[in-house]
Amino acid sequence: MSVRLVLVAACALIDADGRVLIAQRPLGKSMAGLWEFPGGKVEPGERPEQCLIRELKEELGIAVREECLAPLTFASHSYPDFHLLMPLYVCRRWEGIVIAQEQQALKWVRPGELKNYPMPPADEPLISHLTTLV
Repeated sequence: MSVRLVLVAACALIDADGRVLIAQRPLGKSMAGLWEFPGGKVEPGERPEQCLIRELKEELGIAVREECLAPLTFASHSYPDFHLLMPLYVCRRWEGIVIAQEQQALKWVRPGELKNYPMPPADEPLISHLTTLV
């Protein structure tokens, strides 16, 4: 039995105060209402870094340079109908102001408070890596 592998790139944007940006999944999407790190599905022929540059522009209206994306860790999680592989990058420098472009709720949260926000199962193990980072 083969399992469909889905590659999703995620980014922990960290502001000058050491807070991490999380976004709430909108109604109508799977796992609506849960909080996650910005990012998205890596398209065929695209590298994870290219995906994040594209997604952060589309979702948040900011410009990120590839050299500002530092790989931190990754999640590997089996859902009922696919297996998710998700590299998590950290970014502390970008151009522009973070503004939700898709009407999603955004919050800047201290790493130690991330556990207070319900997240998809794949995102939860990533929290501990951020609490030791900042």
